[in-house]
Amino acid sequence: MKYLAYLMIIIFYLCSQITLSQTTARFSINKYINEKGDTLLYRQLFPDADTLRRFPLVIFLHGSGERGNDNEAQLKWGVMNFASDDNMIRYPAFVIAPQCPANMTWSNFKREPNSTQMSLQPSPSKPMQLLIELINQLKKNLRVDTTRIYITGLSMGGFGTYDAIMRYPQIFAAAVPVCGGGDISKANTIAHIPIWIFHGAEDPVVSPAHSLEMLQALTRAGAHPGFTQYPEVGHFSWLGAYSDPLMMAWLFRQRL
Repeated sequence: MKYLAYLMIIIFYLCSQITLSQTTARFSINKYINEKGDTLLYRQLFPDADTLRRFPLVIFLHGSGERGNDNEAQLKWGVMNFASDDNMIRYPAFVIAPQCPANMTWSNFKREPNSTQMSLQPSPSKPMQLLIELINQLKKNLRVDTTRIYITGLSMGGFGTYDAIMRYPQIFAAAVPVCGGGDISKANTIAHIPIWIFHGAEDPVVSPAHSLEMLQALTRAGAHPGFTQYPEVGHFSWLGAYSDPLMMAWLFRQRL
């Protein structure tokens, strides 16, 4: 019986790896190169595009641990939920998962010492600049519904989500920052954007205060953001956020 149990565990593991590999293969391998020769690697999920419809565009920003140049690590957390059979049927969309190079970040905030306060710097980071260029190219080359461009990200990508909507508030129809933070002084510039914030109450990496302060600043600015703080959860709050069917349904309802 003991050996049978071990065999069942091995079979389950192998089946899960095959399923993950098959789902990963749904994302095409791409790179964007601008006129200066700067490159942004990214993976792309396509909807069932055998129609003349236009589809939403979802931008997914990974965390700091997935940086690099293998154009694969960014698929490790979160974004695979958009590629499940159920979600591809319910919410067909173009999904872009760019990869931030090592030693770079999505956002460009100046952090105040001994404080959770941050200030948005005048220029975007190079990966963010390339991402916006890529979005503009995709809008021209794909059947993108430009009233339904969404952005989400976890950890470093959560900060990047705030950075993107604060710099380019006219582009995005909704945002889902997960365990991130931003410049609360800019809350009035994004108060019109539907936002759902997620964080773990016991996050030891990114303080939940970042999300709480942004919630308060947005509310003061007249916004009505969604807010989910998971009790007894640390940094992995994205496990709950991206598997939440209510969040998915909410996200794809939003329009400019």
